[in-house]
Amino acid sequence: MGYRVAVVGATGAVGREMLKTLAERNFPISDIAAVASGRSSGVEISFGEDRVLKTHNLEKFDFRGWDIALFSPGASVSAVHAPRAAAAGCLVIDNTSQFRMDPDVPLVVPEVNPGALAGWRKKGIIANPNCSTIQMVLALKPLHDEFRIKRVSVATYQSVSGAGKEGMDELFSNSRALFVNDPVTPQQFTKNIAYNVIPHIDVFMDDGSTKEEWKMVVETKKILDPSIAVIATCVRVPVFIGHALALHVEFENALTAGEARATLRDAPGITVLDVREDGGYATPAEIAGEDDVFVSRVRKDPTVPNGIAFWCVADNLRKGAALNAVQIAETLVAQNLLAEPQAA
Repeated sequence: MGYRVAVVGATGAVGREMLKTLAERNFPISDIAAVASGRSSGVEISFGEDRVLKTHNLEKFDFRGWDIALFSPGASVSAVHAPRAAAAGCLVIDNTSQFRMDPDVPLVVPEVNPGALAGWRKKGIIANPNCSTIQMVLALKPLHDEFRIKRVSVATYQSVSGAGKEGMDELFSNSRALFVNDPVTPQQFTKNIAYNVIPHIDVFMDDGSTKEEWKMVVETKKILDPSIAVIATCVRVPVFIGHALALHVEFENALTAGEARATLRDAPGITVLDVREDGGYATPAEIAGEDDVFVSRVRKDPTVPNGIAFWCVADNLRKGAALNAVQIAETLVAQNLLAEPQAA
């Protein structure tokens, strides 16, 4: 018994990770389709250890009879085709920013707000949050439940894979160009990304924030608690995979660093790696391919009442995108919010 599942944007970095994650976690599938743009039609993609899929053209793909579609094709493409899939009776789990702030679309991290999934039928679409938001709210949730968060200040260190395969290619090509003294011409980023950091992700907004920073603010409020004050500074760094966050959090109730560490250690989806010695913390290079969010450097912030600072790292292609989408599907199944699966 299984579901008919389509992965849209299957040739991209997140789409490939979605296929990989579905296979690794043995999601109940009776049929699987890789779907992408017309220029990728017919491209072969691996699914599991011994199966190869040929991609279908999204423009011509008929979603009737398909149960679930995992979307990661870009916001403008999702804007057109996700409602089309939903209208055909196919549940859409969308990884783009297109529907996140729609009040009729649940925005879900399963460990944080699984109850929101009950509202998926309003539009037939569920939104995956921004990659950095996912790992942040996963770490904040148990602390908020226990000590009540007032304010969060976060600086992100986001890998180039957040800009897709093209971003990863640009880091590689720019690094090589600098080594051989060739000219470097930024394309995906506003400045050279090799051996550099860029405090600019997405477009600028009227208040001086970037849209990536705005996403972290409004998505945290929608997922976790609208009363939490959030300010973010989002930075692109020359790392291929893995986002890191430096967080300073102010709470309503008193807590020690030890209490915060113990609370995080008991929470689902979190690994605490916090030893106060050389190397006793997580970095993006070590956690690539891991499912958990890793927390390190938990300590008291003496500049505010009831303040805690900590470091948070996760694989943005897995928990920050593909894994969270698959976990949403798994949670829907566990909550009996989908129709019964069909025989394979």
